[in-house]
Amino acid sequence: MRLAQKGKWLACVIHPHYLAGMFRAISLGFASLSHKGIMRILARVMLLTLLSFILLGVGLWFSIDWLFHALGYANDGGLSAVAAIAVLLIGGLVLFRMIAIAITWVFSDDIIDIIEAKHYPFEAARGKRPSNWQSARMGMRSAMRALGYNLLALPFYLVLLITGIGAPLVFLGVNALLLGRDLEDMLVARHGHHLAAFGKGERLMLGLAGAAGMMVPLLQFVVPVVATASAVHMAHGKFRVTTK
Repeated sequence: MRLAQKGKWLACVIHPHYLAGMFRAISLGFASLSHKGIMRILARVMLLTLLSFILLGVGLWFSIDWLFHALGYANDGGLSAVAAIAVLLIGGLVLFRMIAIAITWVFSDDIIDIIEAKHYPFEAARGKRPSNWQSARMGMRSAMRALGYNLLALPFYLVLLITGIGAPLVFLGVNALLLGRDLEDMLVARHGHHLAAFGKGERLMLGLAGAAGMMVPLLQFVVPVVATASAVHMAHGKFRVTTK
C-alpha cells in the first residue's frame, strides 16, 4: 500500500503537465516583480530583513562581550565582534531564512491580494483575508518551527560537514519541507484547506525551489516574495496535478 502511494506521489512529481505547471507558476512569480505594489513590498521585506540582521548582530556582540567578561576574559570588544560575526556567518542561512520568511508573513496577505486581484478575481472574491494578528501568529509559529527543526538537524549538519556537500543537501531537504508548508499555510488561512491545500509533490517542489534560491547570495532577498506569488499561481492555476 505504501509503495503504491509513493509511486503515485512520484508520478505526480515527474508528470510533464505538473512540471510545466511548476515552471509556469515560478515564472509568473518572478514576473510579478514588475508590479509596483510587489516591488514596494519587496523593498520593505529587504529593508526589515537587513535591519533585523544588524540588530541581531549587535545583540550577539553585547551578549558575547558580557559572557567574556563574566568568564574573566578581558578584551576591548574586538574579539566579541569577531565571535558575533562568526556566529552570524555559520548560522546565516538558517537565521536568514527564518527572519526573511517571518517578515514576509507580515506582508503575505498584501502579496496575495495583488496577485489574486490581477490574475484570479473569482478566487479573490471567495477568499477571506486573515486578521493581522492571525498572520503575525502564523509568522512566529513558522519562525519557531524553522528554528526547532534546524536545531534538531544541527548534529547532521556538523557530521556531514566533512563530506562538503552532505550538510547543504540536508539543509536543503529540511528547509524545503518547512518552506513548502509555510507557503501552503499562507493560502489555506485565506481559502481553507479544501481549496488551497497543495499536494505533497507541489509542496515539496515549491519548497525545494524556494530553499535552493535562498542559498544563493542576493537572490535570497527576492525569493520569499517570489515564492509567495508563485504559490498563489500554483494554488489557483488550472494546470494542477495533485496527490494527497
